[in-house]
Amino acid sequence: MKTLLAGALLALGVAASAAAQTFPARVVRVIVPFPPGGGIDILLRTLAPELTTKWGQPVIVENRAGAGSNIGAEAVAKSAPDGHTLLATVNQTFTSNRFLYKSLPYDPERSFAPITLILQSDHFLLAHPSLPAKDVRELVALAKRQPGKLNYGSFGNGSQPHLIYETLNKREGLDLLHVPYKGISPNITALIAGEVQLATGSAAVASELLKSGRVKALAIAGKRRAGQFPNVPTTAEEGYPYLLASIWYGLFAPAGTPPAIVEKIGNDVRAILKTPAFTEKHITGRGLDLVASSAGELAATIKEETATVGEMIRAAGVQPE
Repeated sequence: MKTLLAGALLALGVAASAAAQTFPARVVRVIVPFPPGGGIDILLRTLAPELTTKWGQPVIVENRAGAGSNIGAEAVAKSAPDGHTLLATVNQTFTSNRFLYKSLPYDPERSFAPITLILQSDHFLLAHPSLPAKDVRELVALAKRQPGKLNYGSFGNGSQPHLIYETLNKREGLDLLHVPYKGISPNITALIAGEVQLATGSAAVASELLKSGRVKALAIAGKRRAGQFPNVPTTAEEGYPYLLASIWYGLFAPAGTPPAIVEKIGNDVRAILKTPAFTEKHITGRGLDLVASSAGELAATIKEETATVGEMIRAAGVQPE
């Protein structure tokens, strides 16, 4: 019996290795669960031609937007676990969505095989230039002097700005008013126009606006200062270490995809990401931080961040829909 079992396991290992050597055998679809034009969509459309060249098979990006990324994630979760359908998404699919919806069409813990965390970028706490506060301490003092007079924009319940400012409301006894928008672009447009006084955004969204003075940064909600903006303090330096918000891009396969294929995809993607010309043009040159992690590191990031996001969602009083 033991001999038969050992033989079966060996055969499975040989089969998995052979599958990895012949992967991909056809077109590879990378589903982005958001509309075209967003940061992750843009990055994947620059990565896809590189993978096409490396693999000798077409790699196409397909947008499946809707329901806060749930529609696209479900499509990948239900796909054949052979590496030919992948998911490229941001943290909310695996961290905040489980708190925002009463039920999900996928299981954040079991429906996917993590491949690599591509990049990460902390969010700036942004303000309209007319706001008479230069940092978070001054914002808190101003909000206490003028309760109910200041507002912030977000791109929906549970989004980074909503969680950041509602946590600040609760911890500091403030009354900042929430103005939700249908996406980050209209939110930032409203901030530039002065329709709202506060928002948040990553370097990919905010760097050019900060350089031109159309918005200003009160702090960065991360553990270290941004290389492009070394004069902007962290929220911890300002005395608010509980204010943390970042966006990351991750790549996933359906659960059950052979580990050898997951490893091959990860190794090939990381090799492209770490090419100096690619990194400078598409990642660090846009103020983003290259990570290119292992699958295990991505899984650990999801676990750690989910705990933090859960606390912030409870603080914000967000109820699942």
